[in-house]
Amino acid sequence: MFQPSEKILEKYASVLIHFALGGGIGVQKGQSVLLQVPECAKPMLVALRRAVMKAEAHAIVQLIPDDMTREFFEIGNQEQISYFPEKYMKGIVDSMDHSVYILAETNKQELSGVDPSKIMAFQKARKPYMEWRNIKECAGKYTWTLGMYGTQAMADEVGLSLEEYWDEIIKACYLDEDDPVQKWKELSAQIDTFKGKLDALRIEKLNIIAEGTDLWIQLGENRRWLGGSGRNIPSFELFISPDWRGTKGHIQFTEPLYRYGTIIKDAYLKFEEGVVVKATASENESMLKEMIAAENADKVGEFSLTDSRFSRITKFMGETLYDENVGGQNGNTHIAVGSAYKDSYTGDPSKISKNEWVKMGYNESVVHTDIVATSNRTVTATLKDGSELVIYKDGQFQL
Repeated sequence: MFQPSEKILEKYASVLIHFALGGGIGVQKGQSVLLQVPECAKPMLVALRRAVMKAEAHAIVQLIPDDMTREFFEIGNQEQISYFPEKYMKGIVDSMDHSVYILAETNKQELSGVDPSKIMAFQKARKPYMEWRNIKECAGKYTWTLGMYGTQAMADEVGLSLEEYWDEIIKACYLDEDDPVQKWKELSAQIDTFKGKLDALRIEKLNIIAEGTDLWIQLGENRRWLGGSGRNIPSFELFISPDWRGTKGHIQFTEPLYRYGTIIKDAYLKFEEGVVVKATASENESMLKEMIAAENADKVGEFSLTDSRFSRITKFMGETLYDENVGGQNGNTHIAVGSAYKDSYTGDPSKISKNEWVKMGYNESVVHTDIVATSNRTVTATLKDGSELVIYKDGQFQL
């Protein structure tokens, strides 16, 4: 069976520890890094811990057992599923300066057929943990990133050999370069240039037109575009957290969504006055609707565009981290239903109260689910002076 070389894993760990964390600066001496890695990705954990220790930082290791999640939901009663170890989880948040989570699975559809309400109850119970992390992040005291370790099950799910699957990971993360950290710094600078151009346009709202899609997104006041910071590796997207109240129209997604151990196909959402009023899917529609039914998960928390010239991803990988950054011929558009990114605010997010976030239309939810469309689209911006400008067409920004 194919396995990535130790050299490749060391390069990957170096990108995650020395670029992705700290907003491109990397981990500093004496800091603590929480490493959350599934059992099947143990070789990645070894490389990550080594990178942390060489940085003279501290690794907090969580090795996550494989193939135990389904049994938890099948055996667990409502009290067990909703249990939240508050002191333990608060201690983790207080102890870490950074965190790395590695996506790796032995069964992409482990939770297929499990009652969606149980899955969402578990997610809801963890809301305090996510809030503590967000508060710490907004205060500039915490950064995080995601990476992926390919497994045979993940490759099989999308019809690739394990070596082909890893070839896509290696290419997407610049692990075929002598110095991938430097390549990511160069890409980040390029993305920053496009972010500056988008922010300078003073966009009021966006209209996305594609087959099955006619969607309006209202950006709102005091917003900035994000991307290139290393929050995910790989990440080629430019995204913003809009004012959810201005969302209207409909969008047809083209890419299957693997979420909560199930696969949702051909998702379609219709919005009126910022709220989802219709949600359909050709497969696992009940999971989509249960997810939307979570508090404020029927509102938009993120809008994103990926330029095909930036992305090195060309294959469907069955994992949102990669599929939301796919390039190919048309690039991609995706929106996330649920929680907004508060660092999209142009000021200091640590000084904003909950009521002020609400007034500005920043959505808050225990859910943040990205759903992707790769259909060819035209995105037209209405500027604050009333003029219109096509900012994205045929998979590329027109800036």
